[in-house]
Amino acid sequence: MHDAASRGALIASLRLFAYAAAVSVAVVGALSAASTSHKQSPPTTPQRIVSINLCTDQLVLALADRQQIAGLTRNAVDPGMSDQASAARGLPLLGNSAEQILAIDPDLVIGMPASGSAALAALAPHRYPLVDVDLANRLDEIYQTIEQTAAAVGHPARGAAMIADMERDLTHLSSPGRNRIAAYYQRRGYMTGTGTLVDDMMKRVGLVNLAEKLGKPPLAQLSVEEMVAANPDFLIVERATMTVDDRGAEMLHHPALSGIPRIVVPEAWTVCGGPAYVKAARSVATQIAQHDERAR
Repeated sequence: MHDAASRGALIASLRLFAYAAAVSVAVVGALSAASTSHKQSPPTTPQRIVSINLCTDQLVLALADRQQIAGLTRNAVDPGMSDQASAARGLPLLGNSAEQILAIDPDLVIGMPASGSAALAALAPHRYPLVDVDLANRLDEIYQTIEQTAAAVGHPARGAAMIADMERDLTHLSSPGRNRIAAYYQRRGYMTGTGTLVDDMMKRVGLVNLAEKLGKPPLAQLSVEEMVAANPDFLIVERATMTVDDRGAEMLHHPALSGIPRIVVPEAWTVCGGPAYVKAARSVATQIAQHDERAR
């Protein structure tokens, strides 16, 4: 129960960080030299890549050769958070330890820094080559992060192929929403708003975000009573919340919400902007179509 609550809190923190688009410069400053003129350029094809962020873990796993990857975050192997968890098994996992990164002596450190870790700050004098991957809150920004990561790890053609595959798949994606209202509802009553990756995905399948209708910010709390009053056509919920593992998930099972049709999506597909966007959009579209078929 505590593990689920901790995971939910971490996922909420990751989303809040991404939605606010407030990129912390602490890690960048820690890994860079005091003067940018001293920062090294990443090698053409780095051989000891360290990722310091869950989202860059997944991009590196998808785009780099396995033997290039020297370290990932511990969340990389958590299937509840990472769509690339199976690919990460057997690779070195790093904790909040400067010594581990020093021992690797990476020729590329890549991340979307979310906090000013003291361990990372200790690496400042070593000036490792750093790539700070941009946040992705829209599909076009996902494509940019894929291009950026693919170039950094020395495989730009793989990035181009991945983007082409995503574009092809999304061209054939149906849009069954018909401007119906949906709320992406999470533990503790958090609702995902506009200007977010989830909002972009909802619009792509023809849904209107309840948060937009209510004028809510990118991440807001909505009580069960407020959700009942809003009466959306669909609730989009994370798969992990279908089991009551903590009080945050328990509220989503309130009897008052039982009449609102649910669309279930693994949170590992929506925490980070990446290729899993296609899986999430396709799943939502399919579930809407299945609901409409049953209602006929």
